[in-house]
Amino acid sequence: MGRIVARVLGAVFVLWAVVTLAFFGAYAIPGDPAEAVVGGAGSRSTPEQLAQISAQYGFDRPLWVQYLDTLGDLLHGDLGTSYSLKTPVATLIGQTVGGTLVLAAASLAVAWAVAIIVALGSTRDSRLGTALGSLLEVTSVAVPHFWLGSVLILLFSVGLGWLPPISTPGPSGLVLPVLSLALPLAGFLGQVMRESFIAALDAPFTLSARARGETETRVRLVHALRHAALPAISLSGWAFGSLISGAVVVETLFSRPGLGRTLLAGVLAGDIPVIVGVVLVIAAVYVLVTFATEAADRIADPRLKAAARPTEAAAW
Repeated sequence: MGRIVARVLGAVFVLWAVVTLAFFGAYAIPGDPAEAVVGGAGSRSTPEQLAQISAQYGFDRPLWVQYLDTLGDLLHGDLGTSYSLKTPVATLIGQTVGGTLVLAAASLAVAWAVAIIVALGSTRDSRLGTALGSLLEVTSVAVPHFWLGSVLILLFSVGLGWLPPISTPGPSGLVLPVLSLALPLAGFLGQVMRESFIAALDAPFTLSARARGETETRVRLVHALRHAALPAISLSGWAFGSLISGAVVVETLFSRPGLGRTLLAGVLAGDIPVIVGVVLVIAAVYVLVTFATEAADRIADPRLKAAARPTEAAAW
């Protein structure tokens, strides 16, 4: 129980810190927040009009007062209204969060599949396979999302004409955005998994499995792979957060509606409620995925559950 309370308090602290950084970071963006209300710096509003809007929206109050008001509204579940779109931020997020979660979840699944295939292929008794696996991992990790996405568009959309260059409804419109996000992550997960896989193949439990007459394929897939996946499972929470961050670039590149594109539009417009609301939701998703990853860790590795029992018993 004590561990759960500590996790919840830690999550609350993370969300508060994220909101605070997003709020003051938004105010650090050059420009007058009142200009976002009237359509941006090109609206040609007079100083008197901007002063009237500042008084109406409370921009003329001390910054710490505005900060406390924002915290109070968030505690009551009110994310505010977009300055530029005049739409509740909760509505904007509700319209876009699904697309981003689908993109991130599909990218994580593809990254896992590619990482497992590379790890299995590069740990066989083949120097060529090991060298190719290492080369693929290092190369994919070093590739930025925007560069990879541009290359994929040139290859599969402009060159071959197989897939649309922008995200369209249907599975075909999801392929290139997913590959742009998944391949760099697959290289990182593959590196982690391959090292653990090599260690697992020489571990006593795999030697025991071989001594019992189990086939090498069963030893690798049933015994070694489960052990090798543990570090990568632990990193999946961080990986999902990384994918959400990468979605800002990928959604913009492929003109795909989502939280990342909404956040970028909010930053460009100086729309503080949108910036704070989207960042808060992304942080909340990251916290929930981290909790789910910890639960998956305990299911996959019984040693963690056994190690936690004395601590939990002591807490009572």
